[in-house]
Amino acid sequence: MLDTGVVQSLLEARHADPFAVLGMHADDSGQLCVRALLPGAERVTVLDAGSGQQLVELSRRHPDGFFEGPIARRRKRFDYRLRVRWQNGSEETYADAFAYGALISDAELLAFHEGRHGRPYEMLGAHPQVLGGNLGTPAVSGVRFAVWAPNAGRVSVVGNFNHWDGRRHPLRLRHPSGVWETFVPHVALGDLYKFEIAASNGVVLPLKADPYAFAAQMRPDEASRVAGLTALRALPADRGLANQRHAPISIYEVHVGSWRHCRATGFPNWRELAEQLPAYAAGLGFTHVELLPITEHPFDGSWGYQPLGLYAPTARFGSADEFAYFVERCHAHGVGVLLDWVPAHFPSDAHGLAQFDGTPLYEYGDPREGFHRDWSTLIYNYRRTEVRSFLCGSARYWLERFAVDGLRVDAVASMLYRDYSRNAGEWLPNALGGRENLEAISLFRHLHEQIGMELPGTITIAEESTTFARVSAPTYAGGLGFHYKWNMGWMNDTLRYMAQLPIHRRWHHDLMSFGLVYAFSENYVLPISHDEVVHGKGSMLGKMPGDEWQRFANLRAYYGFMWGHPGKKLLFMGQEFGQSTEWNDEESLPWQQLDDSRHLGVQRLISDLNQLYRKHTALHRLDWDSDGFKWLIGDDRENSVFAWVRYDGSGGAVIVVSNFATQIRERFRLPLPAGLRTWREALNTDSEHYGGGNVGNAGRVLRAERGSKTGRAPALYLTLPPLATVFLEPA
Repeated sequence: MLDTGVVQSLLEARHADPFAVLGMHADDSGQLCVRALLPGAERVTVLDAGSGQQLVELSRRHPDGFFEGPIARRRKRFDYRLRVRWQNGSEETYADAFAYGALISDAELLAFHEGRHGRPYEMLGAHPQVLGGNLGTPAVSGVRFAVWAPNAGRVSVVGNFNHWDGRRHPLRLRHPSGVWETFVPHVALGDLYKFEIAASNGVVLPLKADPYAFAAQMRPDEASRVAGLTALRALPADRGLANQRHAPISIYEVHVGSWRHCRATGFPNWRELAEQLPAYAAGLGFTHVELLPITEHPFDGSWGYQPLGLYAPTARFGSADEFAYFVERCHAHGVGVLLDWVPAHFPSDAHGLAQFDGTPLYEYGDPREGFHRDWSTLIYNYRRTEVRSFLCGSARYWLERFAVDGLRVDAVASMLYRDYSRNAGEWLPNALGGRENLEAISLFRHLHEQIGMELPGTITIAEESTTFARVSAPTYAGGLGFHYKWNMGWMNDTLRYMAQLPIHRRWHHDLMSFGLVYAFSENYVLPISHDEVVHGKGSMLGKMPGDEWQRFANLRAYYGFMWGHPGKKLLFMGQEFGQSTEWNDEESLPWQQLDDSRHLGVQRLISDLNQLYRKHTALHRLDWDSDGFKWLIGDDRENSVFAWVRYDGSGGAVIVVSNFATQIRERFRLPLPAGLRTWREALNTDSEHYGGGNVGNAGRVLRAERGSKTGRAPALYLTLPPLATVFLEPA
């Protein structure tokens, strides 16, 4: 019989090791006894699991639900069940969680602790399992729960299966890793759960959601949900080829919740989206869709950029299997899927990662390292091997379980610099005295080496806004290992230029050409993202100066300039038809604007630009190589004209000419490179098909005039429409 003080410590959830006393145990003489802690129970009987024979009714030692009793004539341990009659009169029979030992191997725990476990999500979290079923005893289905909380005094799993009572299912601490685990019989898919954690000083923390949960409740509810692990899926071979840097990559960025839906009427589901979005993107010639973060997050207004469930597709849009179906449908349409992924920070919601075990665990402890002032969020502690495993495991989870093409990594600049958005004295230098976050740099390199070896064909894209060198260079060459980097400088410069009245653009000419100074230092993506059409920045159409006709013409000319410029392309939803209002995440895109021929014209232009971009290898094959670009006119600031030729390295070429003035340029002399002398107008953004004035060369074949004896280069004479970009292809 247990000491009364021990019983009281169990009832108060203060016992240091409940597994040492609850369940079946033998005393020094070999006598077996069974002890059970079942608050709310009135009667408990022990049954032989194999025969179903009733062996003993346990004594009720405490009115709050502690039972124990000896098992007569038994000396060897056996599989048993507990038949419980509750105080409300109901009765059930179930396996005892305290009858099961540890299930995670010491080798796995050590690998996780040392940062070598490539798939920590297979070890931690909630995993349905079936145990037993041999030697004539029935198998038991349930869930193995495991969580990392090295500084906790106690951890219990609570849920709708145990009345959210932390005394019922404490977890077993596995030293030295700090992982706690237990197997709870009869827990099923869909059951809700959280972890009740007592800090080392005994204070019980707010209930915590599972960091490794594969599903969660719909906000504002916060519990994790037991979900099966989706199957491993390989990236189709053709997708790996489509992601390479010599391939055409044109990305359609999407906020799932407001693409065709209004928050007030409910979110879309993945199956519904699968029937609409892939076909739409493919129809416009986009090669990829990029989704704003779809990981679980508590606040709609963060658009997913403050996530708390890096392994859970948000409940807003459906289950993991439904998301996998969406990816399959995208691939079936020849469209790749990129996910925005956020390893930079997380919100401080009490049910999340903050002070997870009563100490700064996932975050840096010092606010000079661990608090992000811009977003009032917490910064991951990249120094800890277990946190690194958590983040790298999340990246791998999305790539290998859903076969997405890649991840666009958010806020990389904030991760690379310790003084990011901080004044002097408000940050801590690294071990070498510098401002770089060496742990984050190491994390990126480790992640990319792991992905490169085990998930070939997948890609990562850095949203990185500084001059940090070699972001998209391989790690063996001293780089971070990203495949692509957003060109934020190009975006800022060119939009500043386009905001000028045409008459003033001559004074800002270099803003459009400066990007070519560094265009080949990284593998760039040219991004017109959601960030450019929110928070008072207006829409892309609204950024353009002039009257209504000029605004549309400016936008079309700019898109032509962008599609002709070296670098992969990214356009946020709504901008493909010139949305006239700033994006509002609570409302659907204004699709009714396509009833206006001007907006329809912009959409037609994007479709044709994508088709031209994919047709001509010169427009994409050498995006990363200076041999693929040559200025024809780069300094004509008086006329606000730019002209260049793109090469593919195999004899293919395309000429691009942009006129950002309001004047028509008749018989404009365009010097030609050596080689091809006959060209045809392949696309003109001023075409009436796009809503323009139809000024130009009508698709005619243009023949170059020979150069002069004085060495003047051969040239074409063509008509340049106002506020327009023209593409010429060899005839």
